[in-house]
Amino acid sequence: METQKLILVTGATGYVGGRLVPKLLEAGYRVRCLVRDPSRLEGRAWLKRVEVISGDALSPEGLAEAMQDVSVAYYLIHGQQGRKVDAERDLQVARNFAQAAEDANIERIIYFGELVDPTANLSPYLRARHETGYILRYGKVPVTEFRAGMIVGSGSALFEMIRYLVEREPLLICPAWFFSQAQPIAIRDVLSYLVDALKTPDSNGRVIEIGGPSRLTYADMLLSYAKERDLKRWLIPTPFNAPRLSAYWVHMVTPIHWRVVAPLIEGLRARLIVRDDTARKLFPQIKPIDFQTATHLALGRIQRDNVETSWADALVTSTGDIKPYEFTVEEGMFIERRQILLNLKPESVFRAYSGIGGERGWLYMDWSWAIRGWMDKAIGGVGLRRGRRHPDEIHIGESLDFWRVENVEKNRLMLLRAEMKVPGKAWLQFESTSQEAQENKTLLTVTAYFAPHGISGFLYWYAMWPFHKFIFDGLARQLASRARVLSHSY
Repeated sequence: METQKLILVTGATGYVGGRLVPKLLEAGYRVRCLVRDPSRLEGRAWLKRVEVISGDALSPEGLAEAMQDVSVAYYLIHGQQGRKVDAERDLQVARNFAQAAEDANIERIIYFGELVDPTANLSPYLRARHETGYILRYGKVPVTEFRAGMIVGSGSALFEMIRYLVEREPLLICPAWFFSQAQPIAIRDVLSYLVDALKTPDSNGRVIEIGGPSRLTYADMLLSYAKERDLKRWLIPTPFNAPRLSAYWVHMVTPIHWRVVAPLIEGLRARLIVRDDTARKLFPQIKPIDFQTATHLALGRIQRDNVETSWADALVTSTGDIKPYEFTVEEGMFIERRQILLNLKPESVFRAYSGIGGERGWLYMDWSWAIRGWMDKAIGGVGLRRGRRHPDEIHIGESLDFWRVENVEKNRLMLLRAEMKVPGKAWLQFESTSQEAQENKTLLTVTAYFAPHGISGFLYWYAMWPFHKFIFDGLARQLASRARVLSHSY
């Protein structure tokens, strides 16, 4: 049967790939995911239904294993958002992929690229995306290349950028790029095209531009969102483009890093619109929804806490001699540890600390966390406003305000790695350790780790150390209080 074909999905930890996989499974296909870090798929409802291979697309050996017995491969790989563009690396990955697909004799590659005007003065990011498609098509395996501009959906970079600007800014100073036309497309329509291509032979070997039914300026999108939310917003146009300054401005007032914003702004400046009707002819069954409807649906998902993907992831002994506070220096790393013994089960304690951040905040001295976030924003860091994907569920690899979730062990541990700008490396770990010798008792441990870099790292630590006494002591106490409240919900 056609639907029994094995489909390879790369980029399954990304925004589009993470939503494509369940759609393919619903359609009856067998799915294999190639990811660099399989732990980042933990918690996905569909994980047990797919085959996962750990590998890097820069490695021909890893690709060869991933391509074995595959019929169609989705190429959803691109440079990491929030990082500098490494065009040569991206193009080498495309070369490796095309060669591995040829060696494995697969039927087709489906590439999801950017809607670009190749004659325009493209940014390095958009140029690399365009050339990636060219390299894939240059190989012997037929390629279906979908080109889309901005994606509208819960958790998408475009939607989050619009949402935060409109919700927070009643008066918006608008650079010239606010008034360039674009053709945003709903994520559900993107997924329909990607899945339906498998049963549309005529899409083989084609470059297909896809977009929503309307051409809109970014200003139109802002006002459309404001209308959906019944908000009054005023726009003041200016004749300047100022893309870098605009990216920094968005960086400061939204959760989105300026390096992620920059390609969106470049796209708007390049007037990324659909220039042919191939998609309508090949896929007449797909009727793309308009921006207003896509906005309404995205808001509904957010309000129901049903966001599938977002853009943007030492054991304590169970003795009775528990020190409430301990500070040590081990192999150059500063370690602060706070412990509270609770008459609760580990489940309640885990729920307390795995639910912090985002809209719920940090439970104690929230204003100090906000100030730290603004300080980070001011020097080009990610800041505090990225929030979290879901108020209660947490998975490895997700962002949590200015942290990245590095490890999660249900009912036992959550490890956060700092992504704010600091002169060194920092982690914050929460543990809920069941006390075997004492029934229904759990040791809550909050540990801050800091590995300083140079003299500036030492100075930073000792400057912040006095504040930790108040902030982390209070956080530990509030987590204990929240855990007691949550214990009554079981």
